[in-house]
Amino acid sequence: MTAVGNTSPGMARPGMAENGIAATANTAAPARSRKKIRVNSPDSSTNQAPRPAPRPPLRALLAHARPHRRVLVLVLALTLAGSAAGLAQPMVVESALTALMTGQGLGDEILLMLGLLAVSIALTWSQALVSERTAEKVVLQVRKGLIHRLIRLRTSELDQTEPGGLTTRVTSDSTLVQHAATSGLIQLLDGGIHLLATIVLMGMTSLPLLGITSGVLLVVGVAMGVVMPRIRRVTTRAQTSVGEIGAALDRSLGAARTVKANGGEATETSRAVAAAEDAYRAGLAGARYQATIAVLSALVVQASFLAVIGFGGALVATGALDLAALIAFLLYLFNLGGPVLSLVGGTASLQQGLGALARIEEVERMEIETDVDETPARPTGPAPRVTLENVTFAYQGRATTLDNVSLTAPAGAVTALVGPSGSGKTTVFSLLQRFYDVDHGRILLDGTDIATLSRAEVRRRIAYVEQDTPMLAGTLRENLLYAAPDATEEEVGRVLRDTLLDSLVARLPEGLDTHVGARGLALSGGERQRLAIARALLRRPQVLLLDEATAHLDGLSETALRHTVERAAEHCTVVLIAHRLSTVTSADHMVLLAGGRVRDHGRHGELLGRDELYRDLAATQLTTTTT
Repeated sequence: MTAVGNTSPGMARPGMAENGIAATANTAAPARSRKKIRVNSPDSSTNQAPRPAPRPPLRALLAHARPHRRVLVLVLALTLAGSAAGLAQPMVVESALTALMTGQGLGDEILLMLGLLAVSIALTWSQALVSERTAEKVVLQVRKGLIHRLIRLRTSELDQTEPGGLTTRVTSDSTLVQHAATSGLIQLLDGGIHLLATIVLMGMTSLPLLGITSGVLLVVGVAMGVVMPRIRRVTTRAQTSVGEIGAALDRSLGAARTVKANGGEATETSRAVAAAEDAYRAGLAGARYQATIAVLSALVVQASFLAVIGFGGALVATGALDLAALIAFLLYLFNLGGPVLSLVGGTASLQQGLGALARIEEVERMEIETDVDETPARPTGPAPRVTLENVTFAYQGRATTLDNVSLTAPAGAVTALVGPSGSGKTTVFSLLQRFYDVDHGRILLDGTDIATLSRAEVRRRIAYVEQDTPMLAGTLRENLLYAAPDATEEEVGRVLRDTLLDSLVARLPEGLDTHVGARGLALSGGERQRLAIARALLRRPQVLLLDEATAHLDGLSETALRHTVERAAEHCTVVLIAHRLSTVTSADHMVLLAGGRVRDHGRHGELLGRDELYRDLAATQLTTTTT
């Protein structure tokens, strides 16, 4: 491997040549004198979606309801028709009472009342069916959008957010948005129109009695104005706590063996229970607010009823009001509770939905990778040369990890990155996979800047095996074919033999169809490592990145795998991170990183003879101990 541009003072080897490849190293120049540095700010990346500006909560909610507006209009029409049928019943009752007092027949009124009752039931059933079906479509739409974004979130976003907290956006938060965007909006509109119609009919029946009941609207309106914003706040707090429960469980279940081995059950239980208790307190506060409004509304209606009975009875006694009109008014008064409760319920549902939507909108504003859904063809042609030119990178909120690094991994060779922990080795791999984009400089594949390629193309050409590769729940076959579903049985058999997995598969009762368990825990660490390498080789990449690929292998498996890597280098460029002397000595080229900079480069014997840090590493970290 050739390293250029930032070897530490005293490590320069001008004119040094190795296998016909010139390698130069110069003391790093000050930042102001660096050349060929390109700034890739987040806003200038060609393949990065810009972070959208926050939307007003109500507008965001209406955006979720808009695709279903025609069905929602139908639901509203059915709801209003049902309300109209209910409003007509007191009028029929008044007509029936009048007919009864005047000695007329009640046949028509009874038939009409039965008809209105049947129509009201049919409309209510139809409205409920269509409304619930629409609500399920809304929540499906919200969840599909969230799932799409969460799986494509940029690595920098995932670094700052607990996975458990993100999953609750798809589960519980979306359910609250579902009710707010459908039944909540319908309840508000129906409650408002129903209330207005009831007031008009009450006024037509008796204006004096309407004045008595006007207190209902005033008290309920004031209560809603004061309490509803608080419901939104406690809902947001409750949903945040639910997310913390998910994060706590994800933390403990994801490291279940570590928790058990260290007696951490009580600690992890306390963490999750604390979040559950906070969610309980927030939910209890919301329940108190809703109960207060419901009780207040009922008390006001009851007080109005007593006032109307007293005042209306006096009017009937003086002849200023017919008894039939008083009874009809009382029916309207009881009917008034329906639209009031509908308004209260709709407003509460809306506030809860807006609180949950604020958390969903956070996901909408997170940056995602927009260029990963294409399906690039299998790469052809010779293995490329991998070059880093003046690369500088820092993780968000942290000090610089790579400082003006320049190096080249020759095509079709095995190149090893060595250095102390924290020197930037794994960061180089992360940048090669475009998990992050460089802050300055360029990364080239045979002269092509990977920033000009889609991430799908980059990751199709460059395969990456992590140090602790987790397996996906499923079978050995599903994990093996995960990135190469069109691989033939012959290709599968070859990589199984190359990675010594054929003997494992042979002794399993179900062979490749054996389930690996959650996170692959049914396999040993070495078996998971070999499976990950087999999966990478099956893709036939142009560049193969191996991060501590032999960390969990025994001596026999390591030797076999080393031969496999050497064969892989015949058709791809191999870059590996190694902490084992046996791996390092077999590499064609080596680069020694320290403090985020290239300290030296060369072969094992050369570095051992001239670099003190490398000698220390060889004596300590670069051991031949096997697992």
